[in-house]
Amino acid sequence: MNKIHEQKALLRSAMEAGRQRLSRSEREHYSSQICQVLWDLIRSRDARVVHSYLTMGREVNVLPLLQRLLDTGITVVAPKTLRKRQMTNLVVQSMQCMEPGVFGTYHPKDAVEYPGPYDLIIVAGLAFDRVGYRLGYGGGYYDTFLADHPHAWKVGVGYPCQLHDQVPVEAHDIRLDQVIIPGLRTASGNVLNSKEDDPSDQV
Repeated sequence: MNKIHEQKALLRSAMEAGRQRLSRSEREHYSSQICQVLWDLIRSRDARVVHSYLTMGREVNVLPLLQRLLDTGITVVAPKTLRKRQMTNLVVQSMQCMEPGVFGTYHPKDAVEYPGPYDLIIVAGLAFDRVGYRLGYGGGYYDTFLADHPHAWKVGVGYPCQLHDQVPVEAHDIRLDQVIIPGLRTASGNVLNSKEDDPSDQV
C-alpha cells in the first residue's frame, strides 16, 4: 500500500467513526439543512437534470429533496452500481420504484438509461476539504463519471464531522465545484465554493 492509499484508508476509518457517532436526530437536522441549500442552489442555477446518489446507511439523506425535484418536473438520474468499478445511470420515475443491486446498493427499477448531459451532480463521500476535494468509499465509481462530465456543477454534501483540513489527493481525483456542510461559513453562508473560496472568509 503506497503512502496516499494508506492515508486515505486511515482517514476513511476516522470519518466513518465520526459519522457513526452522530445521533439520528443530528443526521436528520443536518440533512434537512443540506436539502434546503441544495434546493435553493438547483433553483438558482435553473438545473433541469440532476444526478444524485441514493442515500444509504448514515449518509446525508437527500431522498426528500429528490422527491421534491420529481414533483416539480426536474429530471432526476441515479446510479446503478455494477461490478468492476462500473456504473450506469437511470432516470428516476418514482422514489418508491426501486430494486436491490450489488454490494447492498439499490437503484430505479425498470428504468431508462440516461447518458447525460447533467446540469448538476450531487455526490456523497466520507470526507471533504476546504478546496473541494472529496474522499469516497474507495470503489472508484465516481472518478471516471465525474471526469466524463466536466460541464456539470459538482456538489458534495456532508456532516460537519466530515470536514477535513486536507484530503489526500491522487491524479485521478476530481475537485468538486462546491461542498455543502452545515456550519461551514464562507462569504456565501454554509456553502463552500471551491472555485471561489478564500480561506480568510472561513471560520
